[in-house]
Amino acid sequence: MKAEIIHTNRFYYETAVEQSLNSFRLKPKTDELQRLLSYRADINPASTTAQQVDIWGNNVETFFIAQSHQYLEIKTTSIISVQRSPIIDHLDYTTEMKRIFHSELFQNQYLASLKQTPYTSISFDQAEKVVTEVGDASNPLVFSKNLMSYLFEKFTYDTDATDVNTQANTVIESMRGVCQDYAHVMLGILRSQKIPARYVSGYLYVGEDSALIGDAASHAWVEIMAPGIGWIGLDPTNNVEALENHIIVCTGRDYADVSPVEGVYRGGGQSLDVSVGVRLLEK
Repeated sequence: MKAEIIHTNRFYYETAVEQSLNSFRLKPKTDELQRLLSYRADINPASTTAQQVDIWGNNVETFFIAQSHQYLEIKTTSIISVQRSPIIDHLDYTTEMKRIFHSELFQNQYLASLKQTPYTSISFDQAEKVVTEVGDASNPLVFSKNLMSYLFEKFTYDTDATDVNTQANTVIESMRGVCQDYAHVMLGILRSQKIPARYVSGYLYVGEDSALIGDAASHAWVEIMAPGIGWIGLDPTNNVEALENHIIVCTGRDYADVSPVEGVYRGGGQSLDVSVGVRLLEK
């Protein structure tokens, strides 16, 4: 699939801002299954960016605006090619895969994806309740897929139930939230079962007559590490494996590692308007 993504963040300030320092993570990744064909970032007031790659392999752009301004727009235009085939239903949890999964080397290699964070932390009782209902976690591939389906069936997608700071231990009690919340809860439960998993932010191409949720803004899902195979994406908001419709921008331990736009400035309050459009160019 080949698609164009236009992502616009517009900040409106109550009073004139004298200076602002901002960073954003909006440039999609390139890997063996996804290729970034073109990318452009337009900033208003005009500013040049300094680019770097963070510890998680995400593209980060930083810029400084010295002059007074009461409006800031960051608009990125990306063209991406994605080729992912279904895999999780075709994998067997072999004796060799099990040996690798339980090895000290494997666990140490993915230690960052096994540790809970403030966003993903859940209590022992909360985790045990879900695990009891989902079933045996001895096969991490089957368990992860069943957990995805469980969250999809049991949780209610509700844009008013949470905010960007809501943590998994709160979400798991209310069983309501958005894609970020689904992902954090899933991560918390997977990590409680010693299954390496990471947070993914990106975009979702929905298309016509689709029940998928997540194209109006940035989307979030989860990837698990399958020994000898690699990262496999699972989207609990939609109960699907993350394939060609899922465009990866950033990965990390949780939302804090992949926050799309961050900044500091001198001035009063602000409001933010975000729009995302994903357009199919080629199937």
